[in-house]
Parts: sequence; structure tokens; C-alpha cells
Amino acid sequence: MSKTSLAIIAAVSAAAGSAATAAILTLRSQHKESPTATLSTRTVPTPASPSPPVPTPLPTPLRKDIVPPVNPTGVFQYGFPGPINDLRPNVSTTSAFDRRTRNPYWVAEHITQASLSANNADRRHSYFVEDESVPEKFRAKLLDYFRSGYDRGHQVPAADAKWSQDAMDQTFLLTNMCPQVGEGFNRDYWAHFEDFCRRLTNHYPSVRIVTGPLYLPWRDAQDGKWRVSYEVIGNPPNVAVPTHFYKVIFAEDGKTGGDVSLGAFVLPNAKIDNEKPLTSFEVPVEAIERASGLEFASKLPMQRRKKLCEEITCSLLVRDYADRQKNLAGSAPPRRVPSPSGSS
Repeated sequence: MSKTSLAIIAAVSAAAGSAATAAILTLRSQHKESPTATLSTRTVPTPASPSPPVPTPLPTPLRKDIVPPVNPTGVFQYGFPGPINDLRPNVSTTSAFDRRTRNPYWVAEHITQASLSANNADRRHSYFVEDESVPEKFRAKLLDYFRSGYDRGHQVPAADAKWSQDAMDQTFLLTNMCPQVGEGFNRDYWAHFEDFCRRLTNHYPSVRIVTGPLYLPWRDAQDGKWRVSYEVIGNPPNVAVPTHFYKVIFAEDGKTGGDVSLGAFVLPNAKIDNEKPLTSFEVPVEAIERASGLEFASKLPMQRRKKLCEEITCSLLVRDYADRQKNLAGSAPPRRVPSPSGSS
């Protein structure tokens, strides 16, 4: 693993107060892998439905003279066990839901200066609601959050969907929520991070963002072993409390087949000082893919990729809530000035 990767991982771990992210976010240089990880099995996102389609099995070739005496896939006649990712395309968000943790795997959004400048919705008219597209027994419920000590943390912020009341209402579905630490995170550093994403539209005509939870390991100080543990809220306990959250940012130059500036960040679900540099949470997108089991840029050629934090200054602008609401796009993050040729 490179010194750069070690430094990134150490910074994220320090922010979490432990070495929690070190193992899972490690990019193992001892294995010569392609920049974009490839899945060993083929999966197709499946929208939630009463009768999900049964996947076509890929049988292992057998010798022609062997006739199997059993048929394991015959269990499909009683129903496909899963997993099923409840794909939820809305006008303001698109998401895939994890029925086991009762949290989304990811939630995607698209923002532009035009979408942010529109003001056709009022947050006071939106209400948190359970998502009835998810079967009741797998659904996150309003009561799960009651007196839990955690905020219902938007993955796609409501402020990004002020162009329509319906669009804003859809951001209040619980399939767009995860339990987040409130003071010092959801209401502070995380909110300023969301503001940073909006300010990118001053430089880029189109910005796409994918946000989601992570459940990263921590090292036991007594035996030195790595374990994954997280709180579960609700009665009965239903909703997992993520240890971390990620954002993958695609800042597009607006040209067909044009350049895309990629940024990837992992933040602990904990109080963070507003003075903490945003770049201390920057990681390679491949690190998030490895940690989440997801792929974000498998169809984006390397020649079209640029590094977001080499294009602009990745830093927060701490603005209070009222100021952010008056001007969502805010001021543009400063562009980085290329170093003169030959300078170090």
C-alpha cells in the first residue's frame, strides 16, 4: 500500500477516534488489481415487487457423462430467498435499500445551478414517512427513531430538492434516512459538507452525488483482533446505526463524453470539529467500493477521470442554516492554480 493511501486511512481513522477504517479501506498493493474492482458474480438491481424475478443460474460445467441426481435450484419453486435490493427511483432521488440493516445501500441525486436556484418547496410542509414500497417486515419505522438519541439523517438533503414540493417530500422517506449523530455531525460538519457539494455547481454545470452508510471494523485493544460492531435502534431492534458515511461525487464538465472530476470521502458517524480539513476524509473511490461491495465508476474510462480535489480546493465554508437557505449554491470553492512547469 502506498504512503498516500496510508496517510488517507490514518486521517480517517484518527477522526473516528480509532483505527476503525484502516483494514477495510486498505488498497492492497500486493495484489495487482485493475483500478476498478470487478465483481465475481453478476447481479441485476431488482425493484421491489411481490414476486421478484428468479435469477438465471450459472451452472458449473460437468462431465457430459455425469447426470446430477439432485437439483438445488428447485427451491426457487417456493420463492427466491434473495437478497433483494429495493430499487426506488424518484424524481429527486434514486436509491437501493438494504432490508437487513433497514438503511439504504446508496442514494443518488443530481444537482445543477438551475435546480438549486428554484424555490418551489417549503420544508415545513414535508414530513418524515415510512416507505410503503418496502415490505412492512423489512421497513424502517418512525418509532424506531423515537428517543433513540439519533437524528433521521438525510442521505440526499431536502435543500437539494426545493425545485418541487413533491421532490422535497420524497427526500423525507425513511429509505433516504440513516441514524446519524445529531450535534457535531448531522447538524454541523455533515451539513457543511452538503453545502460544499452544492457550491460545486458554481464550477460544474452538472453534479451527481451518491451517498450511503458504511459499517467498518474496529480493532480490539485487548486481543488485537478486528471486529465489526454497531448499535441497533428500535423496539424490537431493527435499524442499524452506521459507523461511517460516504459520498462519491461526479462533477461533470457538461460535454458529451467530457471529463468527470471524481471525489470520494468517508466520514465517521461522530462529532467532528468544523476546523477539521475536508481533505482529511478524502479516500480513493476504490476504497469505498471495497468497503461497501458496490461499484460506482466501472463504466467511466480512466482517460475521462480527473481528481476533484486537484481541480478545486476541497474545503468547508461554515455557514449557519439561515444563510445556507438564502443562497443554496453559495460561493464557488476556489480553483486550484496549477504549479509552474518544473516546480516541485
